[in-house]
Amino acid sequence: MARMSLSDQSPRVPVDGLEGVVCDLDGVVYHGATAVPGAVSALERLGGVAQVRYATNNASRTPAVVAAQLRELGITLDDADVLTSSTVGAQVLAESLPQGAAVLAVGGEGVRVALTESGLEPVTWADPAQPAPVAVLQGYGAEVTAAQLAEAAYAIQAGARWVATNTDRTLPTARGIAPGNGALVAAVRAAVDVDPEVVGKPGPLMYEQAARLLGRAPERMLGVGDRLETDIAGARAAGMRTALVLTGVHGPGDAAAAPAEQRPELLLEGLADLLVPYASPQRVGNGEWRCAGATARWNGAQIEVEGGGIGAARAAVALAWDLVDDGRLDADVAGAQVRSSVGHRPGAASTS
Repeated sequence: MARMSLSDQSPRVPVDGLEGVVCDLDGVVYHGATAVPGAVSALERLGGVAQVRYATNNASRTPAVVAAQLRELGITLDDADVLTSSTVGAQVLAESLPQGAAVLAVGGEGVRVALTESGLEPVTWADPAQPAPVAVLQGYGAEVTAAQLAEAAYAIQAGARWVATNTDRTLPTARGIAPGNGALVAAVRAAVDVDPEVVGKPGPLMYEQAARLLGRAPERMLGVGDRLETDIAGARAAGMRTALVLTGVHGPGDAAAAPAEQRPELLLEGLADLLVPYASPQRVGNGEWRCAGATARWNGAQIEVEGGGIGAARAAVALAWDLVDDGRLDADVAGAQVRSSVGHRPGAASTS
């Protein structure tokens, strides 16, 4: 099956021929405790067409806790349908360590539970009576202390293998932006002068594990997310098709400015777009693209857009990539021009 892209000729339903979908959560399925409009019904319908797995870089929560939240929103799933960066990290360690090996757990409950369920023994402090940890699994936890970070540094200096669940430097909270696991990893890195193995997005491991669990080839699966540098980059690295939904962090302007390894194949207003024919942008001349009644045109200095909706966004992004790849426009300038022309969410007031 040919890979679908922004510029395929014939309209097709994106999920046709797919065998699995790996879906990000925050910004795609929900915002905090509230479901993204249309997401729940779309996922229920999608489940009848392809197998769906949910993947999150959030290491602090267990799959059971995440699955319970999704069920409260009305989504049908099993706990095993959720992959977290903690579960992936624990599995990576379990593949190379003996059963019951001591691993220093740095982070929230999700880290400790993942290690236990993988057959490893989580330890959380230095105890001369316990065997020295042979590895460190570091994930986010709101209660992580300087003393715990120091224990991680000591273990790594003593030769323990260091695996980090993810390196997101910041974490959005109700009160503002807080330091994320990446900031805590950086604190340990400053003491040990060793780089960790990172298992979460944007690496491919989470997506590859989802494919293995489903018994599917990555190229027959789709990675869906709202962040280019994590969701799209990770799915692409694993060889999956990719879709950016415009309900979260990144919008058309961000996609227009993205480097090649972060460019999505599909641009969607929401998850429901996976189940309807996809209108692809078409090049109709040098410096001109059209999609669903909208036109994006290069006038030699500016990207001009006529029309609106998702068609305008797809046409503008396709044109921007042409201009950037040809060296006619800087990526950041292209992103700013697309953002100015179509906003963050097509058909809605810009929130960028």
